[in-house]
Amino acid sequence: MLRKTTDGWISSLLNRRISTRITNFILKRNWNVTPNQMSFVSFLIGMIAFPFYLIKMPWLAAIFIQISSILDGVDGEIARARNMSSNWGAFFDTMLDRFVDIFAVLGVSIYGYLEGGLSFSLLLWSILSVSGSLMVSYLHSVGKVFGTHPALVGKLSGFASRDVRLFVIFVFSLFGMYLPALVFVSVLSYVYITGKFVELLVLNR
Repeated sequence: MLRKTTDGWISSLLNRRISTRITNFILKRNWNVTPNQMSFVSFLIGMIAFPFYLIKMPWLAAIFIQISSILDGVDGEIARARNMSSNWGAFFDTMLDRFVDIFAVLGVSIYGYLEGGLSFSLLLWSILSVSGSLMVSYLHSVGKVFGTHPALVGKLSGFASRDVRLFVIFVFSLFGMYLPALVFVSVLSYVYITGKFVELLVLNR
């Protein structure tokens, strides 16, 4: 099974449709590609996006971010298909994902500074965006103490999962809309964090 039950909206509707084809292409040809190698490729492509924000080419940064998001599913698909899942690989992938998340928001923020200068709103939404992204991941990590992935319990689905957040950045970056990107990521993240936090407390009291 290549798909995951914890997939977010964008993964289910878009990313998996592409990543599973890439994975099947690799598997059918029996290429010696490991999950960790794919994690690193996804990381590198995500990080390549950052300098394009610095030279005011957000649309190109957007493309690299979305490609990275799609490829982020391939490592897990290969691991499940070849029975290569490991705690080391999961840790490696998770840490690289966080670096890409941080630098994606940082890139958007710096682009905003280059375009419109430093403002209170830019600083505020930048902080909320990066902290919200990290808090969603942290919530999913510590929430597992209740015995299952937090995204699988309660009524709130993964509308603020990583695939969704990166897709928001992708769409707005295509049009150079830096502030809406930060606002949307922030609002999605903190609405989800607050709601899921309450759900977990109520369901496990």
